[in-house]
Amino acid sequence: MKALLLSNSTNYGASYMEHAKEAVAHFLGDAKEVLFIPYAGVTVSYDQYEETVQNALKPFGVTITSIHKHSDPIQAVREAKSIAIGGGNTFRLVQLLQDQKLMEPIREAVANGTPYVGWSAGSNVAGLTLCTTNDMPIVQPQSFDCLGLVPYQINPHYSEATVPNHGGESRKARLLEYIMLSKTDVVCLPESSWLEINNGQTKYVGQLPMKVYQHPNQVLDFETNEADSYFK
Repeated sequence: MKALLLSNSTNYGASYMEHAKEAVAHFLGDAKEVLFIPYAGVTVSYDQYEETVQNALKPFGVTITSIHKHSDPIQAVREAKSIAIGGGNTFRLVQLLQDQKLMEPIREAVANGTPYVGWSAGSNVAGLTLCTTNDMPIVQPQSFDCLGLVPYQINPHYSEATVPNHGGESRKARLLEYIMLSKTDVVCLPESSWLEINNGQTKYVGQLPMKVYQHPNQVLDFETNEADSYFK
């Protein structure tokens, strides 16, 4: 299996995918004809989303074609050279992947060697469920089950920042709630970080430490040069 799971697509003050363009292109290798799944996009049209991703990656020889332009989405997945799922709202993404009956075809394609790239919601759905998304449940999918490309949960955009004088729960508090009720680990990806998975080997790339939440209330810190040890 080959997968590149990015925390985010945009950093403050930077252009779209600026921090990850080269990493995506290098990861894709010869599979630069990408089937793009824009279903997480809610406030942007699929055509606009496709164009945004294409403009970012075109200088690196990457060609983006959105799945909404295919009359048979399942066949498009089966024939894809590589697959990318963008960010947005994870509940909407999962709803449409389930409604289009695309979960299993994507799993099969990735298991058979098709490279997978996801960012934000697209990384969250690579885990077992969407339970550790940061998004509001604006729609109700058939279930919370996701692709299960990796045997853990993913929390993209991870931050422990809090708003002064704000009484709402922090990200850490929410994830502690999750692991109190689940034995599934949560791998947290800070901004500008990602996981690169290649044939059973997982590498963490990021300037900030990687956090892993474990049942019932343990939080592990892995410095960048030590994070790979978690996946061995």
